[in-house]
Amino acid sequence: MNASLKPAVIHLGAPMDPCQDRYRRHFRLHVLAAGAPPPAAVADESQAMITTAPVTAGLMDALPRLRLIAAFGAGVDRIDLAAAQARGITVTNTPGVTDACVADMAFGLLLATMRGIAAGDRFVRAGTWAAGPFALSHRVSGRRIGILGLGHIGRAIARRAEGFDMVVSYHSRHAVPGVPYARKDSVVALAADADILVIACPGGAATRHLVGAEVLRALGPRGVLVNIARGSIVDEAALIAALQTGGIAAAGLDVFAQEPEVPAALRTLDNVVLTPHRGGGTYETFEDAADLVIANLLAFFRGEAVPTPVGVV
Repeated sequence: MNASLKPAVIHLGAPMDPCQDRYRRHFRLHVLAAGAPPPAAVADESQAMITTAPVTAGLMDALPRLRLIAAFGAGVDRIDLAAAQARGITVTNTPGVTDACVADMAFGLLLATMRGIAAGDRFVRAGTWAAGPFALSHRVSGRRIGILGLGHIGRAIARRAEGFDMVVSYHSRHAVPGVPYARKDSVVALAADADILVIACPGGAATRHLVGAEVLRALGPRGVLVNIARGSIVDEAALIAALQTGGIAAAGLDVFAQEPEVPAALRTLDNVVLTPHRGGGTYETFEDAADLVIANLLAFFRGEAVPTPVGVV
């Protein structure tokens, strides 16, 4: 397509390398840094936006022609959905494309914490093996795993847990039909009956600090916490205290409350495995997500129903 005939699309935040060429085949891409005001010429011609960054009501007001926000990823907790609805802006996301990779990451963190993989790597690299053996770790197979949130990602984690002969239970607001797992009535009850608690529920105001001191006490001194969902779901101060005092045994964290800032206390603890929010960060996932973003944008520009709406006005 002739470049001048391609519709203009804002990309809020830097486009990921596997995605840029895909986008530019279809659109004239205006890359806008998160928090930066849009140039007038860009605002005047742009009806659609791809975002990997927060979208506020103020930014929407600065883009009076904006009618579509295409979130790159399943989570939309950083988009002001109420403001979008009030302004007649449709929001889409890319559900499902990250499920397998995020579930893989959950199990990677679970294995790394319980089997001491990251600590063992540091032990060997430090040259201390000759001085004595590495500490014993804990068996994974046959353990009890509690999954907070049994959506698509939660169910993918549960299927992997079955492969390790684990006993699976879950908590969600509503019972999930057709699954063979026990549903617990509360997060506290889920944690009390689990060796490993995996967080796989959505972020946002409704789940902020859902996992706090009471839940961590229920998980107990031999319990392990894994979070591949959103950092806001965990009370980080309570988690740090539990890790420092032996309230829980260990944690594997891919997400944090104030990313990319990570509390120094977490970075200095040996019983924590930390990764930089890369649960869905694979080439394959990014390519699939970009293709779904493009499908939503093309449908919008053709005047058709978008494939994956979050809030259709």
